[in-house]
Amino acid sequence: MAIAVADLQARFRGQAIVADDPEYEEARRVYNAMIDRRPMVVVRAANAGDVIAAVNLAREEGVPLAIRGGDHSVPGFGTCDGGVVVDLSRMRGVRVEPAKRTARAEGGARWGDFNAATGAFGLATTGGIISTTGVAGLTLGGGIGYLARGCGLSCDNLISADVVTADGRFLIASETENDDLFWALRGGSSNFGVVTSLEFRLHPINDIYGGPMFFELDRAQDVLEHFRDYIATAPEEFGGFPAFQIAPPLPFIPEQRHGEPFVAVVACWAGPLADGERMLKPFHDVAPVMAEHVGPMPYPALNSAFDPLVPPGLQHYWKASFVKELTDEAIAAHLEHGPGLPAVNSTMHIYPINGACHRIASNATAFAYRDANFATVIAGMWPDPTRNEDSIRWVRDYYDAIAPHSEEGGYINFMSEDDQSRIRANYKGNYDRLVEIKRKYDPDNVFRVNQNIKP
Repeated sequence: MAIAVADLQARFRGQAIVADDPEYEEARRVYNAMIDRRPMVVVRAANAGDVIAAVNLAREEGVPLAIRGGDHSVPGFGTCDGGVVVDLSRMRGVRVEPAKRTARAEGGARWGDFNAATGAFGLATTGGIISTTGVAGLTLGGGIGYLARGCGLSCDNLISADVVTADGRFLIASETENDDLFWALRGGSSNFGVVTSLEFRLHPINDIYGGPMFFELDRAQDVLEHFRDYIATAPEEFGGFPAFQIAPPLPFIPEQRHGEPFVAVVACWAGPLADGERMLKPFHDVAPVMAEHVGPMPYPALNSAFDPLVPPGLQHYWKASFVKELTDEAIAAHLEHGPGLPAVNSTMHIYPINGACHRIASNATAFAYRDANFATVIAGMWPDPTRNEDSIRWVRDYYDAIAPHSEEGGYINFMSEDDQSRIRANYKGNYDRLVEIKRKYDPDNVFRVNQNIKP
């Protein structure tokens, strides 16, 4: 292996970092501080050619291969023990073609990079909730975000992708080239190759009207019931979600309330700004607002608003479910467990995925849950590793309480490492087709450091 790595370095444009290099400790570190693994080499690729070389190295040496794009993998799939890490962090370029309303992002780009580039032209596409999330990782898992009800999921806006496959080939996947691979990439996560760039359809979205609104816990039932009813028929330009959240020390929240748990609604109205106040008024009517930071703002400002709550180096443990109907019984379970947040970084979000998401057939992409109306995530995040046991228990107990009121599967991007048993359920009727495509493009399961679809 040492000889193979030395040979790689000799013909490599990027950087190959091994254990005796001074950068190794920093290079092996990942977003979730629970994860502590020691790869044989971290390959900081500069281009697709470097990625091909790294994939070939891992395959030929028979060692694990991990892909690190935006490095937001909660299960730590961006690293491995004794193998090759393909680190795309040097590949973050975004090129916008405003006349065509398209943009191409490299495989290591994050949504902050993407939004800065597209926002300059008053354009956007569905990204996530945190701007430090990787463009590729979010999209390959489906891509739920503020704009999903109006614009569809991130993967619904994908036009094409450049992919390095397990045998070291460079392929273009689109509706007209390698269309089976293109189908699988839109929800099938990193099971089929390393995506080195992605081309997206853009939408004319510049400023939005929205932001967070905090409500007292004793009105949580009213807020959740209202959101459930409102979002069923709301104009598709309205996005956002309800949440349980400990109040962070922000200027718009009274200082004496910092550190207390609240129910919140984060709103994003992407229609005419003049209609924004009217669209949010029903939330002000349902219950008194304790604190809010709502108004017109550039879409990228909302997409990055919560970045400070989720810096690298936290402990992470998450669970997720798809939900067809937010029943009264489900709301009761949320009311019981949501206020017990273990830290200000932790949260629970209920993302609406109706509207444009429902206009795509469940078998049109690998993302199968087109009949679900919500995607719930219980995001356990906290800084102190001595709190791991209690905090993980909070996530698991919460998940167990809502599971009877949810679908069997959940959003692949929110799964933890111990969720491998849910893979088939996460893809529902699309799983068998994904297995066949996996057999075609990765029969030896080279890409197995993920929520794995076994060939």
